[in-house]
Amino acid sequence: MKRLTIYIIGMILLFAGCNDKEKEARVRYGKAKNFYEQNDLFAAKNEIDSIRIYYPKEVKVMKDAIELKRLVELKEADRNIAYCDSLLPIRQKEVGELNKNFILEKDTLYQDMGNYVWKQQTIERNVERSYVRCKVSEDGATSLESVYFGSRSLNHTGIKVSAKDGIFAETASIPYDGGLNYRFQDLGNTTEVVTYKRENGVDVVKFIYANAGERIKVEYTGGKAYTIYMADADKKALVATYDLAAVLSDVDTLIRERDKAIKRKAYLEGKLNQE
Repeated sequence: MKRLTIYIIGMILLFAGCNDKEKEARVRYGKAKNFYEQNDLFAAKNEIDSIRIYYPKEVKVMKDAIELKRLVELKEADRNIAYCDSLLPIRQKEVGELNKNFILEKDTLYQDMGNYVWKQQTIERNVERSYVRCKVSEDGATSLESVYFGSRSLNHTGIKVSAKDGIFAETASIPYDGGLNYRFQDLGNTTEVVTYKRENGVDVVKFIYANAGERIKVEYTGGKAYTIYMADADKKALVATYDLAAVLSDVDTLIRERDKAIKRKAYLEGKLNQE
């Protein structure tokens, strides 16, 4: 009889403890729901996550919390879509204003992504000279090119740019491959073109952009020594290209985020409709 009494008391205490845990979990759920209704989505998700961490055995509360989290994420998706929809037309208009002085080079048979080139820096307008030019792809990725023209071969693989105060930046070294680094001879003269895509040339692009008002020395590296000073027109072209790149990158990011939010919204609505 005594053992039975102890057992009954133990079970009462156990259920009481369980009931207390459920009440605590319900309090957190209530806070989460209140945050959700106030559009404080970050705080709502934090409360929901705390239920999962501290009360994983409260199945009923957990089920409600999961559904609430989906509602929170659905509201986040709607918010992201609205944000992208409001900003995209503004950025796209900026692209239209900035790219007036550019030409889009794109071979539709071989390229999914074309490149915008400053009109004065097209190959046709710059034959038989050594210079640095910058391009930007339709999704906002910059690439830099060092062009050499002369009576002797340099076999260069990179460039170093510097200002009078001694600060400098360098590209990555691009070995000769007939593609990103190619060269040819014509009528006794040599032309070399080395392309530095994305991170391989971004430090130099940023350096020139930040020091466009200074005299910039360009040293061709990796082969025979050769130096030029960047023309003002080429610096102007790079600055304009970098500005366009920033806006194109924003547009690309907004489109991607919008598509991601739309897909997420469809997934969440499907889950909520199943319940």
